[in-house]
Amino acid sequence: MSLRHTRCVAASTTGALITPRLGCGIVLRAGEDACQVLAGGQVVSVRYASQLPAPRRERVLPGHLVAIAEVPGGSAAVVWRWYDAVVLGSEAGSVRLWEPAHGEVVAQPRRPQQRYDPGTRAYLSAGLPGAEWWVAGRAVDQAEDAEVELNEVGRLYAEQNMWNSVLYQRGLVRLMRPCYGMG
Repeated sequence: MSLRHTRCVAASTTGALITPRLGCGIVLRAGEDACQVLAGGQVVSVRYASQLPAPRRERVLPGHLVAIAEVPGGSAAVVWRWYDAVVLGSEAGSVRLWEPAHGEVVAQPRRPQQRYDPGTRAYLSAGLPGAEWWVAGRAVDQAEDAEVELNEVGRLYAEQNMWNSVLYQRGLVRLMRPCYGMG
């Protein structure tokens, strides 16, 4: 699988650099250990990183957008998920959305200048620092077109030292430094 819209994180295994790339995929089917996604024009199966809470089959649904960390050699893991939500309206500094698993949610917009018209769809996430809920860009047909906070996901994984468990190479991978904005 080759991700076209990516960010990278540099890591080391006994001196050699491994560069995981973060890209997006749209979930088509979800199982407990892996999900089938459309990424880069291909349908692929990607396992979940251990950080993604279980039960996964109930939490990752078709239409969700996922962040996929990919390392050279083809190993990849789903490390984040954005819900596909319907915009109900905007208020001062917030957006009200509806998402099937959470009902009505009030979220802070990632880009305050972006308009969120009622009836449109946008990506919703929880867990990134700064707000209980964030709304990112509009829902898209191709994952590469999604305007979501991949840099923030990469930064969270780096700051919380979570890459070690994602980048499994028989325990030899350790995080060196993030390298954001490369694609």
